[in-house]
Amino acid sequence: MLELAFDAWRGSFHLQVECVFESEWTVIFGPSGAGKSTLLRLLAGLDDAQRGRIALRGRLLSDTARGMRVKPGRRKTSMVAQQPALFPHLSVAANVAYGLAALDRKRRQARVEEMLELVDARQLAGRRPRDLSGGEAQRVALARAMAPRPRLLLLDEPFSALDGAASDALLARLQRWVGANEVQTVMATHDATDALAIGAEVAMLREGRLTALGPATRVLALECERLMERLGRA
Repeated sequence: MLELAFDAWRGSFHLQVECVFESEWTVIFGPSGAGKSTLLRLLAGLDDAQRGRIALRGRLLSDTARGMRVKPGRRKTSMVAQQPALFPHLSVAANVAYGLAALDRKRRQARVEEMLELVDARQLAGRRPRDLSGGEAQRVALARAMAPRPRLLLLDEPFSALDGAASDALLARLQRWVGANEVQTVMATHDATDALAIGAEVAMLREGRLTALGPATRVLALECERLMERLGRA
């Protein structure tokens, strides 16, 4: 369970969210500029809200009233941004192993192989990021984010560089892994089919406000009704 109640300003943009994400997988859906990426960065601790609190499974991650904030590296949270941001001087395998310093060498190698197999990128282990396509880099970024087995996985348009079939296959694999490892996942996307494919909880974000939260079929049906009304008034 992820509890959110905060206000964050970025210039003239105001993101105000108060809700609870109870589902294993929540999809943040909305147009460009709605605040999806900002919301993920706040959850990751990369940005701070000016007021409010965030808690994951009862553990406070930030609370401005108490003046407390857990640093990003201590939140047991992983994030995949729109740009993979792999370490250019490291091989694919070394990138995936980066957050596994607590494991001994044998277990670290096994985890790297497991994660690369999961994202269908085991054949890329020895390559450098400069030798990867956009889709390959996104697969590796996913593997690196999942390798530490975080409590919260944050995904910002993680399949944008993959074609439809590859995206669907990877999403299905990822959903099984998330369920097996009890990792709460929040994914920002503009593609409604992602939410429908996994039967996720959907949070509709528009102009910095959460306008709906619930099962994908219900929330997206409401969005379709809203669009039809707008077309009818045009």
